[in-house]
Amino acid sequence: MRTATALTAGALALAGLTACSSTTSDGGDTSARTAGKPGKITVAASDTECKVSTASLPAGTSTFQVTNGGSKVTEFYVYAAGDRVMGEVENIVPGLTREVIVELPAGAYETACKPGMIGKGIRNPLKVSGTAVALSDDAQLAQAAKDYGRYVKSQTDTLLVKTQEFVDAVKAGDADKAKALYPVARTYWERIEPVAESFGDLDPAIDAREDAIEPGAEWTGFHRIEKDLWVTKDISKDGPIADKLMEDVKKIVDRANSEPLSPLKLATGAKGLLDEVATVKITGEEDRYSHTDLWDFAANLEGSKGAIAALRPVLTERDPALVKSLDEKFAAAVDTLGKHRSGDGWKLHTELSKADLKELSDSINALAEPISKVAAVIAK
Repeated sequence: MRTATALTAGALALAGLTACSSTTSDGGDTSARTAGKPGKITVAASDTECKVSTASLPAGTSTFQVTNGGSKVTEFYVYAAGDRVMGEVENIVPGLTREVIVELPAGAYETACKPGMIGKGIRNPLKVSGTAVALSDDAQLAQAAKDYGRYVKSQTDTLLVKTQEFVDAVKAGDADKAKALYPVARTYWERIEPVAESFGDLDPAIDAREDAIEPGAEWTGFHRIEKDLWVTKDISKDGPIADKLMEDVKKIVDRANSEPLSPLKLATGAKGLLDEVATVKITGEEDRYSHTDLWDFAANLEGSKGAIAALRPVLTERDPALVKSLDEKFAAAVDTLGKHRSGDGWKLHTELSKADLKELSDSINALAEPISKVAAVIAK
């Protein structure tokens, strides 16, 4: 769940990448590469409406082109049963058009626009019929999904351990230890966030910020405890919240390790992690009480790199020039971030100058350009 606060120049710079998200690196339109597919599905989003140009689609990959004509930052989702996220694009500022490529087998779905980026959203039914060759039927792409699955398993194993340590410190009333563990536990969460976000209400229960909570709903998760640690300075009543956090993390880990991974989700997830950096880590919005945003920044970057690493054999075969660009831009972003190391961790967001933040933002925007082409290459 994302909040609708002001975005930095780094986030706005992503607007210029919109056209790239539906084209291959040689400029071809994704929809034209899939025989029998319709053109892009347009979505006219506003503060009160979510007009999708069609309510039915053939099975396979489809590109949704979302234009925000409202006054609030919005998001767009394609949901399967149980609100499982099949595809999403977040932080669509007013006046911006962004795209997402989604692979959908036959079945009943819902599309949703979320003005203000809260709540269940403005929903419409979407019917998908017929058959199509799944991307996972490609041996290389299937292997990429398996390789990434192993990466997710390694991260979730440690997420369980570090979250339990954090929860135990909170319940013991050891605020100093909990503060030290907070950014460490979140590192393993942030590396796999695109996978975690696929599962309905579990993601917001674990990771929602205060201003993303619907009126009347209970605020739980990491950021609720973060506020009590750094602002109210009282965790004496946070035991039940800590227990719920651990329960929710266990649920999401079980699902993340049991659900099959879509090759296309690796590509869109890699891009989504960079969008996260550009819109809420650079601004200091994510960890607004602890100011430990650079831990999340580093984890998002590492998670994006992990997804691309799994896809590398396919990308090398289909678009070696894109792989070269990705390698260069990842290296540059890692080097830029590395300037802000502090011991075994990172400087606080409040210790960075405007020039530091701009340099970081520029490095992420430069990387986002080739990343935005990966989904189209995978969907060929």
